[in-house]
Amino acid sequence: MSQAAPVANPPRAAPRPLLPIPPPSPPATGPPRPPARVEPQSSASASASRSHNRPLLPPPLPSAAGARSADPSDRAAAAPGDKSNMLPIKMPICSCEETIHEFELLTRDAGRVQKDTLKKILELNADAEYLKKFGLNGRTDVESYKSCIPLCVHSDLEPYIHRIADGDSSPLLTGKPVTSLSLSSGTTQGKPKFLPFTDELLETTLQIFQTSYAFRNREYPIGRGKALQFIYGSKQVVTKGGILATTATTNLYRRARYKEGMKDIQSQCCSPDEVVFGPDFNQSLYCHLLCGLIYSDEVHQVFSPFAHSLVHAFQTFEEVWEDLCADIRGGVLSEKVTVPSIREAVTKILKPNPELADLIYKKCTGLSNWYDVIPALWPNAKYVYGIMTGSMEPYLKKLRHYAGHLPLISADYGASEGWVGANINPTLPPEQVTYAVLPQTGYFEFICLEKPEGEEAENSASIHYIESEPVGLTEVEVGKIYEVVITTFGGLYRYRLGDIVKVAGFHNSTPELRFICRRSLVLSINIDKNTEKDLQLAVEEAAKLLDAEKLEIVDFTSFVEKSSDPGRYVIFWELSSDASEDVLRSCANCLDLAFVDAGYTGSRKIRAIGPLELRILKKGTFKEILDHFLSLGGAVSQFKAPRFVSPLNVKVLQILSRNTTRSYFSTAYGL
Repeated sequence: MSQAAPVANPPRAAPRPLLPIPPPSPPATGPPRPPARVEPQSSASASASRSHNRPLLPPPLPSAAGARSADPSDRAAAAPGDKSNMLPIKMPICSCEETIHEFELLTRDAGRVQKDTLKKILELNADAEYLKKFGLNGRTDVESYKSCIPLCVHSDLEPYIHRIADGDSSPLLTGKPVTSLSLSSGTTQGKPKFLPFTDELLETTLQIFQTSYAFRNREYPIGRGKALQFIYGSKQVVTKGGILATTATTNLYRRARYKEGMKDIQSQCCSPDEVVFGPDFNQSLYCHLLCGLIYSDEVHQVFSPFAHSLVHAFQTFEEVWEDLCADIRGGVLSEKVTVPSIREAVTKILKPNPELADLIYKKCTGLSNWYDVIPALWPNAKYVYGIMTGSMEPYLKKLRHYAGHLPLISADYGASEGWVGANINPTLPPEQVTYAVLPQTGYFEFICLEKPEGEEAENSASIHYIESEPVGLTEVEVGKIYEVVITTFGGLYRYRLGDIVKVAGFHNSTPELRFICRRSLVLSINIDKNTEKDLQLAVEEAAKLLDAEKLEIVDFTSFVEKSSDPGRYVIFWELSSDASEDVLRSCANCLDLAFVDAGYTGSRKIRAIGPLELRILKKGTFKEILDHFLSLGGAVSQFKAPRFVSPLNVKVLQILSRNTTRSYFSTAYGL
């Protein structure tokens, strides 16, 4: 999120996207407000504030009336020699008040909680081959861990993960055998990567979701209504070693423990499970919309893992709304829905309702260019929820158009690798959202990134930062930039996420992070360095030239063309309608000038990099890319339009090439 859960692999939305779970329903009574967030004015005052907190032990699981009593087997402390029941604790079903109270206690002494969490991770996985390889030898203290175990990236773990996929059940990365793998989206390279999915990851997921829900419900209390959720399962494959591999979303939804942990706080989805797990995305989307309209008066929230999925759903609604009205009027499901399981499930709830059909028709015909469609058709909805940071930010303008006055709330920050933080400030707009790190969900380190002298571009994410040694969770300083490093219960040790975050403040002694961008380069030919954020800023600047013609960029991506000499940047746009030649030539020049990285501007001036090329795509090109992604077994809830297409992603490049209708070269630096 880099939004919001191990359910999908978001853009780094808060980032990144793990897939957030649909917003749950509230308890009968609203909780009191917790202590106010602490935002120190300087790192010194932050340290002083934290140093005066008394050490607090993590609270016992609540057993008050209305909460499920904690079973001793659920606790962190296992019987001697038994590592199966160590932290993270199975989350009890409890009220928002209890959840916020526990969060406050844990974050008041985040440093001690971090040490305890690392100790439990290392005890749980003491037999792992990976840890033994580096000579940790059962030690669990922070100093030994950091001196023995090196920082790593996914390629360092691939040999172990491949052995797991091939059926090696020995303790490789974790003490217990890994029985499931999650697949990342792979939308950039065209090849997803495997990551371990464990019971412990499920438990930390529940802790994150329950925490953010408690704070969200404090600000926007909702009743026991339904949720219009655009969620989709994915194909499940079995590796040659018998390990189930699917998206993190599906890994969660297929587990009884997840349903148990969420049942008391999750609003009922309008759609039956057959729609969620249907084999045809387009038919599932149609039925999500239909079920949402059937229960329109009961919908209190609208959710999808990513902003892209929400925008796509309502763009589809613009095309099929009359068919939906016809289905509701006659009580007969459209013939376009052919999957037997979906037809049977939806037919059970679809009854003739001409009055509702007339009301929907009247509201739709009364809208101006579909502005405010969500509150118009779902009048009791309180907010729209999903990952809206990182690569999802370009969709916010269109999503606000559909949502009207409804608040947009960005979901939590995590990835398929693990969780980082929860959104405990839901009133902040997505562009300003921060994420409080839950210190009991993993062990966190942060690599401080300093700008070299002379690199002062405030909005550029392309700076070649100078790295410092990693510091602990409570040692970060307000206003500084860091790369996130995580250690999880699921077998990742000092793993570099590749996310750049800024410390916006502290809640008690845990930092609140603002996602900046992915650190990996997107566009680079020689000494130039431009990231996804730089590309997004350039596109936003050029898009201003389209406003006069009332045009929108439906979606965009990029490619580095190195087959010619010199190489050049290629930007692909799909537009809402045709634009004039003069405007598009101006857009090409604007894009070229908007990349302010010194390496790029210098190379353009001496013609070491060629003129930027803007290519215009046919309508529906990104829908074709989505269809290709789904054909590979991905889930639409996991899809992120690739902002950069690797040369290895041949199929997507072919789609872009055959759908290019016009091309414009920049003249910004001369011919």
